[in-house]
Amino acid sequence: MIPREKYIQKIRPHMHRPVIKVLTGIRRSGKSALLTLIADELKQQGIDGNHIIRINFEESRFFSLTNAHMLDEYLREKMDDSGRYFVLLDEIQEVENWEKIVNSLLAAGNADIYLTGSNSRLLSSELSTYLAGRYVEIPIQTLTFSESLVFAEHREAPDTDRKAAFLSYLKRGGFPILHVAPYDEEAGRTVVSGIYASVILRDVIQRYSLRNTELFERLVLFLFENTGNIFSAKSVSDFLKSQNRQLSVNTIYEYLRMLEEAFVIRKVSRYDMAGKRVLKTLEKYYVSDISLISAALGFRDTKISGMLENIVYLELISRDYQVYIGKSGDKEIDFIAEKNGELVYIQVARAIISDETREREFAPLLAVHNHYPKYVVTMDELTGGTIDGVRHVHIADFLLMDSW
Repeated sequence: MIPREKYIQKIRPHMHRPVIKVLTGIRRSGKSALLTLIADELKQQGIDGNHIIRINFEESRFFSLTNAHMLDEYLREKMDDSGRYFVLLDEIQEVENWEKIVNSLLAAGNADIYLTGSNSRLLSSELSTYLAGRYVEIPIQTLTFSESLVFAEHREAPDTDRKAAFLSYLKRGGFPILHVAPYDEEAGRTVVSGIYASVILRDVIQRYSLRNTELFERLVLFLFENTGNIFSAKSVSDFLKSQNRQLSVNTIYEYLRMLEEAFVIRKVSRYDMAGKRVLKTLEKYYVSDISLISAALGFRDTKISGMLENIVYLELISRDYQVYIGKSGDKEIDFIAEKNGELVYIQVARAIISDETREREFAPLLAVHNHYPKYVVTMDELTGGTIDGVRHVHIADFLLMDSW
């Protein structure tokens, strides 16, 4: 089992504490593997294996545990002494009224509880009230570029050329399954296509009982086609009308909410730098893993710019940054990232191929007059220059920086 130390470090301070640890993220992002790592660490600490109860509700042997009553009976049978138990429940959203059992276990005081879920409704406002102050959410993402290099080292296939390694990552994406074994590009895309189908069909279409699946899937493909572009629900609705298809703005936003709850997409709001306020319209949506774009549309040269933006965004949130699109007059900054009161400004482009491109990418950052770091991130072979404090760096180097 390859460790994902940054997540273990986030979980470790809460181990042996009376708080529920909830790992959330898109399917196949590595949540189950992290539960295995937690179980292994508990055993290394001397915990009796009989006191570690692990249930994956998507395994056939646990299919009968469909509601709170059945789960309660199963756990009572397993927890047969007065000792402390460590309860690891994988894909808990499959159990009806699961929160009642979890709350009961927590109240009894003899269980350390770890949950995973592939839908953010797991922590809906109602549930947050039910378990108020008694849980901590730890979002799990697919592998970042730096993590993919760690996985390559473990399978003894390191690529010493980081730029070549990044090209491989760009085509492969970050789902861990693609990095524990050597998949070629076509086989890898087949694997991700299966994940995509499972997430869209099971976690959205079936879970929400959608009827108009054809229009829903059209919206998904539109989002993937326009990764990195400003989104307007009205424009989408008008476009569909021109195709003799009807989908209201409200329905579009409902579909977006469902996709966000299944961790397929993530919304990034615009920030008005002059007015110092978050804007409520014309946001952008990024995908939880870039391989989903290639699985749905094929790997297209024309999509690379948006995919690069997507990768940088995922890197930022993996480091716990709050991320916005910057708006200053008629200029836009791809990302303003904030953490602990510190800011980073980032422009992302495939390449600086002309003076016009250089002006477009550098000008918005040069117009920001403060001491915070500013980067133009590209795939140019020759980078490393600085213009009035704005650094031009290759994306592979940017992603591997310890800090910005």
